[in-house]
Amino acid sequence: MDYRVLITEPIVESVIQRLEEHFSVDVGRRGDFNDEEQLIKAIPNYDALLPMLSNPITKNVIDAGSRLKVIANHAVGYNNIDLEAAKENDVKVANTPDVLTQSSADLAMALLLAVARKIFKAEQYLKEGKFEGWEPLGFLGMELNGNTLGIVGMGRIGTALARRAKAFGMNIIYHNRSRVEEELEKELDATYIESVRKLAERADVLSLHCPLTDETHHLINRDILAALPSHAIVINTARGPVIDEEALAEALHSGTLGGAGLDVFENEPEVHPKILNAPNCVITPHIASATHHSRKSIGMLAANAIIGVLQGKSESDIPNLIQL
Repeated sequence: MDYRVLITEPIVESVIQRLEEHFSVDVGRRGDFNDEEQLIKAIPNYDALLPMLSNPITKNVIDAGSRLKVIANHAVGYNNIDLEAAKENDVKVANTPDVLTQSSADLAMALLLAVARKIFKAEQYLKEGKFEGWEPLGFLGMELNGNTLGIVGMGRIGTALARRAKAFGMNIIYHNRSRVEEELEKELDATYIESVRKLAERADVLSLHCPLTDETHHLINRDILAALPSHAIVINTARGPVIDEEALAEALHSGTLGGAGLDVFENEPEVHPKILNAPNCVITPHIASATHHSRKSIGMLAANAIIGVLQGKSESDIPNLIQL
């Protein structure tokens, strides 16, 4: 049987070629499948779907996929996919864990350094011709050594960030759904904190690495932001809706928060207008995984899951399938 695969928008060419070795492959244009209606029209023609996190794989989409056997998300997250509908329709779902750990931790550290040392504000000042020589009070920022990093979500990425921050001399505290192994705590000299509120009270930097769930939606709200010291920095490379952006914008503009570094946003691709002009706020367009190595690895893991399912391999031989 000639299986057909839909990749919703262009990805690394070698990944497309990998799938074309086995199946007929169509690649959409960027943005073509960001709404449910277009996916519903297209999906009856395909046996496999390789979507982006921005594509809404709803119950209506999955129900329309009469041939659909597997959805392999081009992302670690999968909150864009209705897992119950997939289970009801016997459609396998895969994600791409542990292939963007290092690139995401790199970006979180880069955002932290950029905000702490006011790098982009200083660069703009220089480029605008305002620099007239060294200033004793110019662009005073936070030194990382000796300050405390609070991590929300000590999974792979949170742990990778902790290792980087430890090398900068930071103290590590964390909150997680469950406490990590004692050996890892000892390696990082990390202290478990039983609530996000108490974590915020002790953190000079709060970095988010938790999944988006009903429980974590607006986890960082006015109450948590108020608990942070006024010099504190918030970093988000997880999911935008984990933060109440209106509350964050208010804290930044009022000076009750020292700064923020954001790679994800509550209503992507829109950015809250008060975030766009907030003081000491560095924003990037969802680029945590934007390295050649990570994007190829993401694509290959998704492609291999599709190949495995369509070729009838057992679930145990496809490690990135999600248990529905």
